[in-house]
Amino acid sequence: MTSPTTHLSIESGVARLEFDNPPHNRLAPAMLASFDEAITKIRQDSSVRAVIVSARGDNFSHGGDITFWPHVPPAEFQQRLAGAIERANLLEDLPVPTIAAVQGGCFGGGFEYALRCDIIIAADNARFSHTEQTVGVFTLLGGVQRVADRAGRARAIKWALTSERVSAAEMLSAGVVTEVVAPSDVMSRAREWAARFATGPTLAHAAHKKLLKAWSSGGIAAADAIMPGMTVGIFSSSDAKKGIASGIDALQRGVERPVIPFDGK
Repeated sequence: MTSPTTHLSIESGVARLEFDNPPHNRLAPAMLASFDEAITKIRQDSSVRAVIVSARGDNFSHGGDITFWPHVPPAEFQQRLAGAIERANLLEDLPVPTIAAVQGGCFGGGFEYALRCDIIIAADNARFSHTEQTVGVFTLLGGVQRVADRAGRARAIKWALTSERVSAAEMLSAGVVTEVVAPSDVMSRAREWAARFATGPTLAHAAHKKLLKAWSSGGIAAADAIMPGMTVGIFSSSDAKKGIASGIDALQRGVERPVIPFDGK
């Protein structure tokens, strides 16, 4: 039996993080340690322009490994939790589009990692749940507030208080999930999204992520306030210069603006 780990591969501008701790892909300490290493490598690799988070086997993740919790003193648990939140935030704060490819059970901490991604592609057999209240704790990685951000307070509190297993279809309807496909198509569809992002205007994608984070914490006014300061970096980028020139050319020739490949610079 292999040790729990997170595999990392990088190809054609796309990094893939893959949980490997079958059958439930519990977020064991060894798997999260390798996840930390992988995130560090991604952040240091300027060739990465999109990230896919996936899992081997039939389930995305059933959440944290709780077997060692009773043996951890409260003060140490507090420190561990702070580190776990920081780790999840590193995924959420990556300046490139991130895609979760979800199949089977996506529960507890596994659900919270999926929520850290910009796009969630779910198999039609996927089920999502805040399982934490079944062991008497709260959503330790910020799941309830992130569901509220996507789907509203009413759904967030209902799902957190009941640990209901919610279908991919309902999550799509609620706005939590981006797209639902057949289980056999989850990874191919995630790769299609990633390939599109990997040839897109990476700096502009980062700007949109930054604006949405500001909006999430401070509303429209907070996002509006940071926009002027963001323009210098964007308008001086080679991608923007190329894109604007292409748009002007299309306008002058009276044709549709073409889709052009960007360099992420």
